[in-house]
Amino acid sequence: MCRWIAYQGQPIYLDALVATPERSLIAQSMCAAEAKVTTNGDGFGVGWYGERETPGLYREVRPAWSDENLKSLCFQVRSALFFAHVRASTGPATARANCHPFAVGKYMFMHNGQIGNYCAIKRQLDALIPDDLYPYRSGTTDSEALFLAAFAHGLRDDPVAAVIATLSMVHGLMLEARIAEPLRATLALTDGKDLYAFRWASDACAPTLYWRQTEHDLMVVSEPLDRERAQWREVPQNCVLVARAGAPVTISRLDDSMRQAA
Repeated sequence: MCRWIAYQGQPIYLDALVATPERSLIAQSMCAAEAKVTTNGDGFGVGWYGERETPGLYREVRPAWSDENLKSLCFQVRSALFFAHVRASTGPATARANCHPFAVGKYMFMHNGQIGNYCAIKRQLDALIPDDLYPYRSGTTDSEALFLAAFAHGLRDDPVAAVIATLSMVHGLMLEARIAEPLRATLALTDGKDLYAFRWASDACAPTLYWRQTEHDLMVVSEPLDRERAQWREVPQNCVLVARAGAPVTISRLDDSMRQAA
């Protein structure tokens, strides 16, 4: 399983979360504490918003702990909203195009988890991607396919409903194909202003997801960045955290159709 962090708040340097903390993302890439696979060395990526509407991306196939350019970039780049991700592949090749986060215009997305027996429904999932967005399908991961397919369900108008509809449809394809393996996911999505984080699984074992909010910022993470566990709250399974710019954070259960699909 991969590890990721999403940050929204006052501008900070990326290394404040990616490299500096005791349990930074780079540290988690070498030894994750709450994942099935402890080492996340199949590439990494960071995506951040600056002066432009669209995010900047830096993705590479080297392990995060061995890339001196990542540490240098994070030391210099400051952002009020950024994603960072270290990858542990569940099948697709280690390639730059398969590293998270993914971006289309102003939207950015990353994922931890897997679609059980993805190869059995890969063709059907690709068919859910709108024709005008298929050129963005540069990799081979289920994660990128989920992101692009969500645009067909109105991601630009209602991101929460779009992600719910996409996961529900994919789970339906799995049931039709008689796939016994589960669909598990934590997802982060943003338009450069609002942040959405989902935790869902078709069984009782969704990947871990935590959040912490202070007066100045919000962090959503696969696992805590320090040992101060009391400061971190778990996002419950089958819930979505929504952090709209200038509004309080909300956590809601996913709708009835999604829970029925589970």
